[in-house]
Amino acid sequence: MFFKTINRYNAKTGNRENYYSLVESYRNKLGEPSHRTILSLGYQVDNTLPFKEISDKLNDLIAGNQGLFPLEEKAEKYTWNLYHQLVRENRIDVLEKLRKESGDWEKVDLNSLNNEDVREIGSEWMSLQALQELGIEEFLRSRNWDDENIQLAISHIVSRAVYPASELKTARFIKENSSICEITGYPIKQINKDKLYGISKRLYKEKEGLEKYLSQKTNAMFDLEDEIILYDLTNTYFEGSKRDSKLAGYGRSKEKRTDCPIVVLALVVNVEGFIKYSSIFKGSMADCKTLSRIIDNLQAVTGRTENRAIVVIDAGISTQENLALLKEKGYDYVCVSRSNLKKYNEVSAPPVRVRDNRNREIELRESMRTHRTFESQISLSQ
Repeated sequence: MFFKTINRYNAKTGNRENYYSLVESYRNKLGEPSHRTILSLGYQVDNTLPFKEISDKLNDLIAGNQGLFPLEEKAEKYTWNLYHQLVRENRIDVLEKLRKESGDWEKVDLNSLNNEDVREIGSEWMSLQALQELGIEEFLRSRNWDDENIQLAISHIVSRAVYPASELKTARFIKENSSICEITGYPIKQINKDKLYGISKRLYKEKEGLEKYLSQKTNAMFDLEDEIILYDLTNTYFEGSKRDSKLAGYGRSKEKRTDCPIVVLALVVNVEGFIKYSSIFKGSMADCKTLSRIIDNLQAVTGRTENRAIVVIDAGISTQENLALLKEKGYDYVCVSRSNLKKYNEVSAPPVRVRDNRNREIELRESMRTHRTFESQISLSQ
């Protein structure tokens, strides 16, 4: 039941005014949605009343529910007046009769209800919308992927975004908890860890083209120019021996697992957090040796042909050899110096002082060297 307003001619005033009615939606014998008038209220209705709240309260009263919270005084009084009028004019009996005749009104014992095959859809739907905005399906289709593999790939990507786990656990999550297959169209009975392993390998073969496509797509969507690029590395370890692996090896583990083989993960992102490029290196490779392989891809992934991006690197990568390489390729950079700076001019700007999580004061002073290259002098005082 809800309020319906029609602007029509009022013969008493000679003006066009809003005419109010209390109506109910139903489906006729043909199954078409229709409205029927339960109570005609006329022209003299206060249009400042909260009609939605009043109609909700009326529906609750008719259903036998008093509600926990009363409405504002004027609205509460108007609601009860309407309810008493419905009772007085036997409109409530008419409502129940019409509902029973239309076949859409049944009494249900709530204690007899059971839920079966309950699945999540909120996070899956939001993630799927993001992939559709990015045009992932169109990209894969342009690489001659068929619809079945596209549906499987999208199902896998969304599931890993919602529930980051192994292929085995992801397959179990899809079968037991997620409704992703219902919205992508991939048959849920065909989901298993082997299918997910297979589609992961096929997606990895598209890595170079997909990263370049997404880099340009996000730049266009959010009007980004990639003026500053952040480059950093991390590594992850394997508890197995990885004897046949061409990449896993022993190196400096950031998780202090020197007893396990590792691989090095490199990532290039812009200041907005969008990934521009990624790579996996041998675990035995030092951080400072990875930059030369990344630098040649920067122009391709950022799409900048003039005024190349400023590259931000940490002290582990900023060797003299790497800094010289950046200058040779025409890039400016920002880094933490591995040694005392030489042959530099201090910028006239005042130093910036901040405090770390131990409440120690850090002073940042800007200096300028050749090639418009900026480095930071950091002094830490107890």
